[in-house]
Amino acid sequence: MKVILLADVKNIGEKGDIVEVARGYGRNFLLPRGLAVKASTSNLRQVEHEKQAEKQKVRRELKKAQKAGAKIEGKTAKVVARVGEAGRLFGSITSQEIAEQLRRQYAVEIDKRKIELQEPIKSLGTYSVLVKIHPEVHVSLQIEVVGE
Repeated sequence: MKVILLADVKNIGEKGDIVEVARGYGRNFLLPRGLAVKASTSNLRQVEHEKQAEKQKVRRELKKAQKAGAKIEGKTAKVVARVGEAGRLFGSITSQEIAEQLRRQYAVEIDKRKIELQEPIKSLGTYSVLVKIHPEVHVSLQIEVVGE
């Protein structure tokens, strides 16, 4: 029996795969649990359409990430912080604060989890930060920490 998998099934295949399974396994396990549908012509067309839509979505996300990366590539973001003695900060500069400054200064929405700090920023100066906007788009930028 040929079926189209609607979810990943261990030892059978991944979502969207067209596989041949035993008739009883398909009828008694896969179909009732909603893990697969019969591989009819209309279902095959539907799966192909969904694959094309997914490819277009991935392409759009990549273009959006490349556009955002081009806006901040090699730029310097200025972060103002309260300073104590000897140029030490009260607390540290977080990735949340860096994301907020990028949004304010360059109108780019970057998730704070995509900003990689090698070490906590706890003093004044300029620091290099890696931003992984997309699995294929990595951008390096400078963070300048100045006192109030």
